[in-house]
Amino acid sequence: MPSLAENLSSVRSRIAAACRRAGRDPSGVTLVAVTKTVGLEEVRTLRDLGVRDFGENRVQDGLPKALALPEARWHFIGSLQRNKVRKVLSGFHVVHSVDSAELAAQVARVAEEATWHGEVLLEVNVAGEAQKGGIPAAEVEAFVRGLKGLAVSGLMTMAPLDPDPEKARPVFRRLRELQGSLGLRHLSMGMSQDFEVAVEEGATMVRVGTALFEGIDKV
Repeated sequence: MPSLAENLSSVRSRIAAACRRAGRDPSGVTLVAVTKTVGLEEVRTLRDLGVRDFGENRVQDGLPKALALPEARWHFIGSLQRNKVRKVLSGFHVVHSVDSAELAAQVARVAEEATWHGEVLLEVNVAGEAQKGGIPAAEVEAFVRGLKGLAVSGLMTMAPLDPDPEKARPVFRRLRELQGSLGLRHLSMGMSQDFEVAVEEGATMVRVGTALFEGIDKV
């Protein structure tokens, strides 16, 4: 049975190898450990192993962890409802999933009131999947031009789930093209099944959970 340290070492090695293939510096890729299936003990173990960034999908599950370990950098990566914005900004440092003008306006209002200085990413539905949220890729540039009072630092997407990670490459490449045209800093893309392809295509943040916690005894 692998240990959490062994799984983390494997993920880091795979990120580094993907960077070498793409001629990138591994320091330009942030591993966001997605901890939605584990408790504080595993989070603390990862922190002690040098992980600084953690991602959560649900406010009610993630906020207690974020408040318990404020020294970490917490990413909210799930679907965000407008009535949960204040709670999210009280404990999270990066929001990956702004996907509408109404939500962007609410985040801008609450951030100003709370003097929140975190980072905001726009969720983009590159593949056009009806069951997923996100701004259609064709509308992103106009969406960014129309934003008022909210600084956006990057884009996020989820590729269609497929056992062949190469199927995700066109999706990641399209997001990178959008990032370049908009001059944004971050690309949040790639999960356990396809993060190496995402790194090859320019991801600055990869959201990895299963590959870290697979096979370990959870507390």
